[in-house]
Amino acid sequence: MSTRQNYSSTASNDRIRSQSARYFTIGDLAREFGVTLRSLRFYEDRGLLSPIREGLLRLYDGRDRTRLQVILKGKQLGFTLSEIRDMVGDVADNSTEVAELKLSKQQIHAQIEHLERQQSEIQSALTELRAQNHA
Repeated sequence: MSTRQNYSSTASNDRIRSQSARYFTIGDLAREFGVTLRSLRFYEDRGLLSPIREGLLRLYDGRDRTRLQVILKGKQLGFTLSEIRDMVGDVADNSTEVAELKLSKQQIHAQIEHLERQQSEIQSALTELRAQNHA
């Protein structure tokens, strides 16, 4: 390796190390939020997260961390990725605080109805399966 290439590589590594105090690796976020690396890559592929790329290294900033919180909260509440994308779009570009889901009353009521229908369908399926199991 030439001296110039070595210096460039060293400078790049120094920059990553200095940024890493303010940034999170993919492993950091996976551990913190209990998600897989594959999930984080999927969210990146779908444009929900935008880490800084340095070769194969992904560095996530506070905004990405906040967006991930919104994504996971949206999933927990049963929203689709398309719906979550709209919610994530509402996270301010410079926001690093914990994000709250900003849902209208209409969205809340519609999601409650959707989840209650699913709950009813699941209960019916369980009842049928239990009846077949005892037959």
